[in-house]
Amino acid sequence: MIFDFLKEHGLEPQRTKAVLFDMDGVLFDSMPNHVTAWKVSMARYGLSITDEQVYLNEGQTGFGTIAALIRQQFGREATDEECDLIYQAKCDVFNTCPTAPPMPGAREALEAIKAAGLKCVIVTGSGQQSLFDRLNETYPSIFTRELMVTAFDVRHGKPRPEPYLMGLRKAGVKADEAIVVENAPLGIQSGRAAGIFTVALNTGPLKDSLLYASGANVVYPNMPTFACLVSQRPEPRP
Repeated sequence: MIFDFLKEHGLEPQRTKAVLFDMDGVLFDSMPNHVTAWKVSMARYGLSITDEQVYLNEGQTGFGTIAALIRQQFGREATDEECDLIYQAKCDVFNTCPTAPPMPGAREALEAIKAAGLKCVIVTGSGQQSLFDRLNETYPSIFTRELMVTAFDVRHGKPRPEPYLMGLRKAGVKADEAIVVENAPLGIQSGRAAGIFTVALNTGPLKDSLLYASGANVVYPNMPTFACLVSQRPEPRP
C-alpha cells in the first residue's frame, strides 16, 4: 500500500499526511484537448505553439503561457486585455473538445491513498471550470474545494513554488509531510522548489530524462504503474 511505497523511497510513513496531485495528465487524460485548444486559439491571434511546447508549459497559468509566447514571438510584453482574450478563446475551444476521460488507474490510486487516511489535494495551473466540475463526479468523496489550488488562487504559477506551498498551507502540513504527483517539467520544478518529494508520471511525449532533469525524485511510465504500487493491486497487462 501507500506506506510500503513511502518506505521504499526512504520516506517516513508516519509523517506523511497528504498527497498533492496535479490534474491534467495525472487525473484526467486531458492534455490532447489542451494541445488542440492552445494551437487553435493561438493561431487566431497570430501566434504559434507546438505540441511539445504545450507539454513543456503545462502547469503554468494560462496567462503565463500567453505572455511567454507574445514575448518570444512579438518581442514585447503582453497586455492584460490580450491575455484575457486569448485565454477565453482557449477555454472556448477546450470546451468544444471531446470529454477528457479519467486517467486509467487514477481512481485506484486515489481510493488507496484516501483509505490510508491521507489528504488528497489538487494543485493545478488550470482554470478550466469544466474539469473542476468533473472532479467530484469522477472521483466522489476524494476532493473538497478547500483542498484545491487553481490558476485563480496564485500570483506566480508553476514552476514557482507558490502553488505547492499554498497546497501545503491548505492541507495544514509541512513539506516533509507530503508528496507530489506530477507529469510536467514545470510542475515537477514547482514541487521540488517547495521542498516536497515529487513523483513524476510520464503520461506525455517527453523523455524520462527531462523529467529527472526537472527534479523528479522518481519517474513512472503511467498512472496504472503508480496505482499498483500504492494500492498493491496487480498492474494491468498491456
